[in-house]
Amino acid sequence: MRVAYDGSGFAGFAPNPGVVTVGGTLATTLERVLRHPVTLTCAGRTDAGVHGWGQVVSFDTTLEPEALDLAALRRSVNGLCGPAVVVRDVELAEDDFDARFWAKSRTYRYTVLNRAVPDPFLAATTWHVPAPLELGAMRLACDPFIGEHDFSSFCRRPKPAAGEPPATLVRRVVSARWDEVGEPGRRLLRFEITANAFCHQMVRSIAGTLVEVGLGKRSAGSLMGTLRARDRATAGQLAPPHGLCLWEVGYP
Repeated sequence: MRVAYDGSGFAGFAPNPGVVTVGGTLATTLERVLRHPVTLTCAGRTDAGVHGWGQVVSFDTTLEPEALDLAALRRSVNGLCGPAVVVRDVELAEDDFDARFWAKSRTYRYTVLNRAVPDPFLAATTWHVPAPLELGAMRLACDPFIGEHDFSSFCRRPKPAAGEPPATLVRRVVSARWDEVGEPGRRLLRFEITANAFCHQMVRSIAGTLVEVGLGKRSAGSLMGTLRARDRATAGQLAPPHGLCLWEVGYP
């Protein structure tokens, strides 16, 4: 399934007992429709408040293919979950398909509303930054992220399991750029980044640091040093979650 959701009212994607999550809501709904337990695998676990447009999930069903009406399944799930969570499309996959491990890339978008006056209709999906941002500097500051690097300076380091070595924070970024989008005068700035995978809070940390570049609080040339420092304290602020959206997942 390819799933879109407004993350505002959810405590992230991953099912978590006692709190409302996107994955938990979707799994419960699927179990109600299919009438058997469902275990979801997702392409990327988004944090609380983060949105999704191209999230991909996979699961097994005990129904035979000829007994499975995919269009009816989508309608039923959307009728119960929408509009906060919506199945955009659904299809049968190969038996060994796994939404997480088959994924070759993930693309995130972070959107900033850069003007003095807030917009109530964009408040849930953009970070309002009233001070003028220098877009040219922010674009230049993207260059150091391209390629394979240790992103320790831009990630929340996970706690290793007992007896296990620390998880690697090396990731390969394929592209990273800022664009001005939307109607003239609205000053919507969109940061789009694609990588093989992302560490926890990596995109929000990068976006927050790049906004500091745009505000003149740090130079574009300093970002390579920040990356090489491998120290979270050297990077900038963590951008708020509601400006972030998991946009697309790439598969072979």
